[in-house]
Amino acid sequence: MVNQLSLQEEDVVFPDADQLVTEDDTPVDNFASEKQQRLLTSSFFSSWKDRLPFIAAANVGIYYTAQQPAIVPDVFVSFGVQVPKNWWDKQNRCYLVWKFGKPPEIAIEVVSNKVGNELANKLAIYERMRVSYYAVYDPRQQLSPTPLRLFELRGTQYSEMAQPWMAQVNLGR
Repeated sequence: MVNQLSLQEEDVVFPDADQLVTEDDTPVDNFASEKQQRLLTSSFFSSWKDRLPFIAAANVGIYYTAQQPAIVPDVFVSFGVQVPKNWWDKQNRCYLVWKFGKPPEIAIEVVSNKVGNELANKLAIYERMRVSYYAVYDPRQQLSPTPLRLFELRGTQYSEMAQPWMAQVNLGR
């Protein structure tokens, strides 16, 4: 069984990073989004610095399969990994799930308008990626009357959480 699994892994062909779009020079959409993203990532870096390695990034593409374009969450957090030292190399400029060996634990989307599809298409993508927690922050309540909605992956589907406590990563209030 082990040899069969190894052969299957060797048969997997990952795309060459030169074929992936790792930057498109699209600017952040507004000042509020940029400030919220900076606040979230800097909070992680200031409060988790003495714990296991992690990546907290804003507007960085995540490739989860070779057949789909990257998804770019407003913020994501991945524990037990770190940005490679040679992060300027093309293959290290974005988060390749197959290279890091796992999806991020947390994806956060900040709603700035109704076209982002945060509660439909994006939710389905993060669910398919197997991201443990998905947070949708809707400060102007454009999508629902609840400004913060938090989802936890249970099995293969997200369930909305009643309390903002992410037990798997020991984070929340």
